[in-house]
Amino acid sequence: MKPIFLFIILYACLTTSCTKQLNEEMRAGIPDTYLNTPDGFNAGVNAAYSYLRTWYGQQNGAQLTVYGTDTYMCALGELALDAYNFNLNATRGFITGPWNDLYLALNACNAVISRAPKVPMAEDLKNVRLGEARFLRAMYYFLLVQTWGPVQLSLEETTSITTTAHRTPVDSIYKAIIADLDFAVAHLPATAANYGRATKPAAEHFLAKVYLTRAGISARQPDDYKRAAELAKNVITKYNYQLLNNYSDVFVQGSGEKNPEVIFAVQYSKDVLTNGQGNQSHLYYIMGYTAFPGVLRDLANGRTYQFFRPTRFTTDTLFDKVHDSRYEKSFITTYYCNNPGTFNINGRQVTMQLGDTAIYLPGYEVTKEARDRANYSIITPSQYNQTNYPTLSKFIDPQRPDINNVAGSRDFIVFRLAETYLIAAEALMMSGNTPEAVPYMNEVRRRAARTGATPQETAANKQAMEIKAADLDIDFILDERGRELLGEYVRWFDLVRTGKLIERVKLHNPNGAVNIKPFHLVRPIPQDQIDKTAGGNNAFPQNPEY
Repeated sequence: MKPIFLFIILYACLTTSCTKQLNEEMRAGIPDTYLNTPDGFNAGVNAAYSYLRTWYGQQNGAQLTVYGTDTYMCALGELALDAYNFNLNATRGFITGPWNDLYLALNACNAVISRAPKVPMAEDLKNVRLGEARFLRAMYYFLLVQTWGPVQLSLEETTSITTTAHRTPVDSIYKAIIADLDFAVAHLPATAANYGRATKPAAEHFLAKVYLTRAGISARQPDDYKRAAELAKNVITKYNYQLLNNYSDVFVQGSGEKNPEVIFAVQYSKDVLTNGQGNQSHLYYIMGYTAFPGVLRDLANGRTYQFFRPTRFTTDTLFDKVHDSRYEKSFITTYYCNNPGTFNINGRQVTMQLGDTAIYLPGYEVTKEARDRANYSIITPSQYNQTNYPTLSKFIDPQRPDINNVAGSRDFIVFRLAETYLIAAEALMMSGNTPEAVPYMNEVRRRAARTGATPQETAANKQAMEIKAADLDIDFILDERGRELLGEYVRWFDLVRTGKLIERVKLHNPNGAVNIKPFHLVRPIPQDQIDKTAGGNNAFPQNPEY
């Protein structure tokens, strides 16, 4: 299928939002009426997709969802979001930037939705495109409300400068999100002719996640968990998605990314004209491997920004390394020599050949004597620090044009079937139907089982991965989501919606344990937003205690 390239910017439909840069002049690069034509309408929908690339695969989305959790902490990146200290404030770019991007995205969606009645187009196709625009509007509002709590809710296109904005209650925002997704479910096709467009099952998965999230907060409704379970089960049973046999195959770059497990992904490409900044998630999880003898930066191992360091909970406790293959399939534990020569290693002169082991992270302690005898560098858990730790491999991008290029081309997977199973399991358990939840959890866990030397050993590993109803509680579900979805821009949201953020940061994240407080369950409203909203006197109030 031909992919839909999403980096199309139309200022006619990206008019300045009521919550961004309120005093700037309006700009238009093409006639405003173009959006009322079929071609302009289609281009406007494509433009609305392009803003997914400001969050997924980018630094801001990663920082706001990976730092300050139980699974990841700061290496050499933005400590404020991990330590919850005084630098986590309303003036910082990692707060202001994504807020502005999301409101620009919303106005792009609103422009398409508002203009639809004027567009001369077949109603069926128009409703499909409207379904896509409303799916996207729901996604942008979902990111906003999870991150900041009550925010401005605007469902109409902004066509003139305004300095008025108000914080809308969370329950009203969720009602708007659900209404948009109900429309999307009703009008989107089961499959898309152009890969990358939203589909009915993507909207159902998304709606299940919205119900699951709302059920965990004060805006919950009595049937939220029931609806989440029904929608998730629908995606699992009524379409052609399937769990891949091998967990690591989900993240094979290129054609492997478009696999039967992927429900919705943000597209990137190798075309520099359409790729924009590219998917940059490959930069953030890599240890400082180039500081060790025998290894230079290369495409296979990646360019190391050293932003995110796994917690000791993640590396030491979270995974069953005997039966579960996901630790070894998620982390790089061995680096091989790509710079042959003679080096001083452990106080001895060692000659390394191309392909020799250069760095080894065994995942368990090794005595100093054994380390000193090795002809390579060994890094044990007690030696993990800001630069040395296991590298998450699922985002590595060796298909970049050169070792310095940061614009990755792999798609960013947003929804995949393994999460659908986990949503079903959680929703069923939380609605009091734990026995029915267990098979959904076990489907994901059996897939993760380590392949043994014999069929009998493989079968034993699968059996060891299975759980019973007595094993299942919200902590187990969070642990399973941590194992399955590690680093995939969901963890901070998961901990907040389940009420476990403070508890788990205090237990597992030494950077954040001292400072985290209840008010950190939302981020600060950008000061720029508050300052540019007329009226003063708390016209657009800050979140408490920021």
